[in-house]
Amino acid sequence: MQSEEAKEQQIRGAFGTIKAHDVGDRRGLRARFLTLITIIGPGLIVMVGDNDAGGFSTYAQAGQNFGYSLLWTLPLLIPVLIVIQEMVARLGAVTGVGHGRLIRERFGRYWGNLSIFSILFLNFMIIITEFIGISLAMEYFGVTPYASVPVAVIMLFLVTASGSFRRWERFMMLFVAVNLFLVPLVLAAKPHLTTVVHHALVPGIRGGATSSSVLLIISIIGTTVAPWQLFFQESNIVDKKITPRWLNYERVDTILGSFIVVISAGAVVAAIAAGLSPHGGTNSFTNALGVARGLGHYVGHGSGALFAILLLNASVIGAAAVTLASSYAIGDLSSSHQGLNARFLDAKGFYGGFLLLLALAGTVSLIPGAPLGLITLAVQAICGLMLPSTTIIVLLLCNDREVMGPWVNSKWLNVVAVVIVTALVVLSFTLMISTLFTSVNVVALLETLSVIGFVGLVIGLPIGLRRIAPPIVYDIDRRDWRTPRLTLLAPMHRSKSRTILMRAQSAYLLIAGVLLVVRIIQLSVS
Repeated sequence: MQSEEAKEQQIRGAFGTIKAHDVGDRRGLRARFLTLITIIGPGLIVMVGDNDAGGFSTYAQAGQNFGYSLLWTLPLLIPVLIVIQEMVARLGAVTGVGHGRLIRERFGRYWGNLSIFSILFLNFMIIITEFIGISLAMEYFGVTPYASVPVAVIMLFLVTASGSFRRWERFMMLFVAVNLFLVPLVLAAKPHLTTVVHHALVPGIRGGATSSSVLLIISIIGTTVAPWQLFFQESNIVDKKITPRWLNYERVDTILGSFIVVISAGAVVAAIAAGLSPHGGTNSFTNALGVARGLGHYVGHGSGALFAILLLNASVIGAAAVTLASSYAIGDLSSSHQGLNARFLDAKGFYGGFLLLLALAGTVSLIPGAPLGLITLAVQAICGLMLPSTTIIVLLLCNDREVMGPWVNSKWLNVVAVVIVTALVVLSFTLMISTLFTSVNVVALLETLSVIGFVGLVIGLPIGLRRIAPPIVYDIDRRDWRTPRLTLLAPMHRSKSRTILMRAQSAYLLIAGVLLVVRIIQLSVS
C-alpha cells in the first residue's frame, strides 16, 4: 500500500500519474510522450487562459478595424511569452512556493504585500471583464445576463472546489479543446492565405501609424503578457508538485502553449479581417457582440454563433484561471499551502476567496449602468502600470543564487530577458502616459521612449553582465537541487544599482498610481 505522504507527493495530471518515487530517466519515445502528457497543463492553461474575453475583443478589433495589417505583431510575442513564463516555471519548480510568498521572503513585506494586493485588485477587474464577455456571448443566443452570469459563477466554483487537481485540470483541458471551433470559423470566413502569411511576416499598419493604431498594438501585446500569468503558473506548478526533474517537460508545455495562443490569436484576427474588414473603416469595432452579429450577417454559415461560443469559452477559461491565481495569491499572503487537492471543508479560506471574487465580479457586471467601458480601460492601464515591476522582479529572482542555486539564469538568457523586459517597460510606459494624458502624440512618445530604452541597454547591459558572478559548481545533480527553507537563506544582496532600481520602481508605482486614480475619477464624472 502506498503511504498517504507518497500519494500527496505524486504528480496527478489530467492524462496520467507520476509516482513520488519515480525519478528514472525516460529512454524511449513512448515513455517521454506519456511523461509529457502527464506534466502538460500549467503552461498550456495559462497561455490559452490569456486569450480571454479581453484578448478576443482586442484581436477582433484589430481584424475589423485594420484588416490583416497587424498580424505581424503576434509572432513577435512567441519569444516574449516563452522567456518570461519559462523563468516563472523555473521559479515554481525549484522553490516550491508561490510567486507572492517568494517576493515577500526575498524583497520584504512591503514589496510582497504590494504585489499581492495589486494583483488581487487587478484580477478582480479582469474577472469583471470575463463576465462581460460571458454575458455578451450568451446575449447573442438570446440569454439574459441575469441568467448567464449566475450560472457561470456556480459552474466555475463547482469545477474548482471539487477537491481534485486532476479533475480541475481535465475540465480546463476540455475548455482548451473547444478552441478547435476556430477551424470552422476560419473556413467559413475564408481569409486569403497568402495575404495572411505576408502580413504575419511584413510589418505594416493600414492607414499608417496613428495614436489609435499604436495603442491597439500595445493592447495586443498587453493582453498577451499579463501580470496574473506570473502568479498563476508558478503556483499551479507548485500545486501540481512539478519539481526540477520534470522541468524540461514543463518547458515543452510552456512553449506549446505559447505557439497555440499566438496561432489562435492570429486565426481570430484573420477570420474577422476576412469577414468584416471590407465592410467598414478603422473605427468600425463596437464590442464582441457586434462582431458576432456582423459575422452572422456578412459571413453566415453559423459563423456568428461560432464566434460567440469561442468568446464564451475564452471568458470561462479566463475567469477560472484569473480567479485561481487570486486564490493562490491570498494563500501566499497567509503563507498557507492549500491548493486544488484540498477538500472544501479543509480549505475554506482558499475556496471562500475564490467564490467571493466570482460573486463580487459577477454582481458588478450585472449592475445597470455600471461603467463597463471604464473598467476595461482601467484593466489595460493597471496592466501597463504593473507589468514593468512584475517582470523586473521575476528577472531579479531568477538571478538570486540563494534561491535558484544551479538554476540561475545563464548570461545569454539574461541578455534576451533584459531586452524583452526593456521593450515591455517602454510599451507599458507608453500605454500609461497616453492613458493619463490623452492629448499626447503616441507615435512620438513611443519613438522617444524607444530611443531612451535602447541607450539604456547599450550602456547598462555590458556593466550588468560584468557584475554577474561566475557559476558555482554543485556536488549534486541539479535535477535534485531544491531551494532550502526560505527563512534559512541569506538575505538578497543589496547592491547600490538594485537599491536605485527598486526605489525608482516604487516612486513610479506611487506617482503613476495616483495619477491613474485621478484620471479614472475624471472619466467617471465627465
